[in-house]
Amino acid sequence: MRDRSARPVADRAVGAAPVGRVPPARPGTAPHPGAWWLWALSLGTAATRTTNPLLLALLLTVSAYVVATCRPNTPTAHSYTAFVKLALAVLLIRLAFAVLLGSPIPGTHVIATLPEVPLPHWAQGIRLGGTITAEGLLFALYDGLKLATLLICVGAANALANPARLLKSLPGALYEMGVAVVVALTFAPNLITDVQRLRAARRLRGRPDRGIRGLLHVGLPVLEGALERSVSLAAAMDARGYGRTADVPAPVRRTTAALTLGGLLGVCAGTYGLLTAEGGSYGLPVLLAGLAAALAGLRLGGRRSPRTRYRPDRWDLRAWLITGSGAAAAVLMVLASSYDPEALHPGVVPLVAPALPLWPAVAVLLGLLPAFLAPASKEQPS
Repeated sequence: MRDRSARPVADRAVGAAPVGRVPPARPGTAPHPGAWWLWALSLGTAATRTTNPLLLALLLTVSAYVVATCRPNTPTAHSYTAFVKLALAVLLIRLAFAVLLGSPIPGTHVIATLPEVPLPHWAQGIRLGGTITAEGLLFALYDGLKLATLLICVGAANALANPARLLKSLPGALYEMGVAVVVALTFAPNLITDVQRLRAARRLRGRPDRGIRGLLHVGLPVLEGALERSVSLAAAMDARGYGRTADVPAPVRRTTAALTLGGLLGVCAGTYGLLTAEGGSYGLPVLLAGLAAALAGLRLGGRRSPRTRYRPDRWDLRAWLITGSGAAAAVLMVLASSYDPEALHPGVVPLVAPALPLWPAVAVLLGLLPAFLAPASKEQPS
C-alpha cells in the first residue's frame, strides 16, 4: 500500500508552503534596511542645521508621507506613532521649561507675568517664574521643534527598517550586540500585548485591573511570562551555537582593538571639528580617517564570529537611490546653512514671521524619492 504521509513530510522537509497558505515574501523584495536608516539619519542631519519652522514642518511631512507609503506590514512598523507622541511630549516639556525657568532671549511682547520665586545668590542666572514674552516662547518653540523632528526621523527608520533583517547585515564584530538590541525590541511589544490581554481577562471576570492591587495581579504574570520566554530563547540560542568564537591570533586581536578604538576617537574628533568654527580645516580629514580605521577594525573583528547568512540582503540600485536622496538633502542643507544662515535660523528679535527659502525647501523635497521607489512594500511578520 502506498504511504500517503510520505509526500507531505517530504514537502515540509524542503520548505514547501502548506496548501492554502501564502509563502513568506523574500527579503530581497524590500529595500535594504540599512538604506532606510541612512536616509532617516540624513534627514535628521538636515533638521539639526535649521530652526526654521517651515523647513522643519516640511521635513516632518516628507518623513510622514514616506512612512505612510512604504511602511511594511510588520509589528515594528507601528512604532512611528509612539515616536510622534514622544516628540510632542518633548516639545511641550521644552515650552514648559521656557515658561517656568524663563528664556535667555529678551522680549518686549509680554504675554503674562508669573510670581517669581527668590533664589539664593549662588543660583544667579536661574529664575523661577517671572515675565513670559512671545519672543522667548517662540525661541523655545523653534528649538523644541528641531529636537522633535530629529526624534520623528529616527522613528521613521524604526518603522521602515525590519530589525531582524538589519541584524543579518551587521558586521560579525557587532552581531552579538545587534542580537541583544533586536531581542529587546522584539520583547517590548510582547510585554505590552501581555498586559492588555491580562487586563481584559480581569475585566471580564469582574476583577479590578487598576490601582496597586490590579498592578500586582497583572504585573506578576507578565513578569513570569517574560522570564519563561527568556529561558526558552536562551535554550534555543545555545542549541544553535550562539556565542561561538574562532581562534584568532593575538596580534590580530590587538590590531583590531587599536583600529576600532582609534577610529571611533577619530570620528568623535572629526565630528567636533565639523561642528565648531575653529575645526573646519581638520574636521573632515580626521572624520574620514576615523571612519576608515573603524571599518577596518570591524572587518578584522568579524573573524572572531564565523557565521553564514541565509538569503542576504543585497545593496542594489534602489538602496543607493534611497540613501542618495537623504544624503543630498543633508548636504544641500549644510551648504545652505553656510551661505544663507539667516534664512535657516530666523530671528525672534524683532518678532517677524519666518520665510520659506526656496532651494533648501527643494533639497528637503528630495527626501520624497523613496516613496516612488519602494511604495507599499509589504513583509510578513517574522
